[in-house]
Amino acid sequence: MTTQQTLLRGPLFTCLDDPGEEIIPAPGSTRYLDDGAIWIVDGRIHAVEPFAVLADHLPAEIDIVDYRDKLMMPGFIDSHVHYVQLDVMASYGRQLLDWLNDYTFPAECRFADEAFASAAAERFLNELLRVGTTTAQVFCSSHPISVDRFFEASARRRLRMIAGKVLMDRNAPETLIDDTLGSIRDSERLIADWHGRDRLSYTLTPRFAPTSTREQLDAVGGVLRDAPDLHLQTHLSENRGEIAWVGELFPERRDYLDVYEHYGLVGPRSTFAHGVHLDANQRRRLAERGANVAFCPTSNLFLGSGLMDRIACREAGLATSLASDIGAGTSLSVFGTLQGAYQVGALLGQALTGWQGFYQATLGNARALHLEANIGTLQAGHEADIAVLDPNATPLLSRRLSQAETLSERLFALMMLSDDRTISATWADGRQVHTR
Repeated sequence: MTTQQTLLRGPLFTCLDDPGEEIIPAPGSTRYLDDGAIWIVDGRIHAVEPFAVLADHLPAEIDIVDYRDKLMMPGFIDSHVHYVQLDVMASYGRQLLDWLNDYTFPAECRFADEAFASAAAERFLNELLRVGTTTAQVFCSSHPISVDRFFEASARRRLRMIAGKVLMDRNAPETLIDDTLGSIRDSERLIADWHGRDRLSYTLTPRFAPTSTREQLDAVGGVLRDAPDLHLQTHLSENRGEIAWVGELFPERRDYLDVYEHYGLVGPRSTFAHGVHLDANQRRRLAERGANVAFCPTSNLFLGSGLMDRIACREAGLATSLASDIGAGTSLSVFGTLQGAYQVGALLGQALTGWQGFYQATLGNARALHLEANIGTLQAGHEADIAVLDPNATPLLSRRLSQAETLSERLFALMMLSDDRTISATWADGRQVHTR
């Protein structure tokens, strides 16, 4: 079999560790090369060095791609997104529960149709790659075919993706509700077909406590105990009305988080979206079990859910990840999400630096999802998922960056002024999968 080798040449930035919250990053946590080179062999990074260091060691037949007027970073990671809600983005804002009933549930009913699900998966992945996102943890619908078509489309592009079938056996339209035990059988079949295949992983996906009976949550916990390498994703404490509803539905539990704890759903591979209204005790309990909270700033702002206290999570030792939460979120682009995160932080007196922002969107999210051995950083041995940014994508961005004197200033300006136009190219598994 022929070895495929490519070298990408140009400026590059990557995080090697958490840079911290200060304007000066922690020593050894970041790496920037002005004329760098990423040597890719069969989909993995073979070496990352200054071009001059590698130039004399390259095979004669290697393809060299010149990105000297660009900036290379690891492919971006989205820890919480609903591919089945792409068509309801920017639907007139309501509070969470009204928004679900008015927009989300009707949209998800359409995914019973195989052809519709297939076309929607293609559109969604095209959009992700267009904005430089190469990995996401994805909610499908309650229809197993929506999962099959999503994984098929992801495998064809050789993407690293995590996804799962939504589980809900009450409090939803009849066409979306699944049979309690049948939903577990469907999940087990999907796990057998897709988990660990190519670059794909399965995530158990109870939508949130109000749409699952005790029997369904208990069954999900049983599956997770039998297969601890599975991921789990759900929602937690997004909206005060939702929290009150959980209290009515589960009066025997001490709080919202305790519902998930009781059924064995809180563990190191569990992602809880939002966590806007957690208290100190809940943050501590989540941290002790190694779970992460997906921070969804544009969604929380759009639905008026509240401001997530990222620093309180950090101080509790609770990992946070960064997420678009499409469709309540207003942008699939990591830049839109980071801009929302900065605004939320500014209102709480905890402004986000460019260092921490790009760490969170790459290595930080990889660590939260237990994928750091494969993605999230530009280092030898990692999979070659790369976003190529154009600092001259717009006249305003180009002008602002020309005035920046330090890398810290450049990264912050890039974070705050970029949009989908900034992504010049996206690489996944060592292949270019998008170019502008």
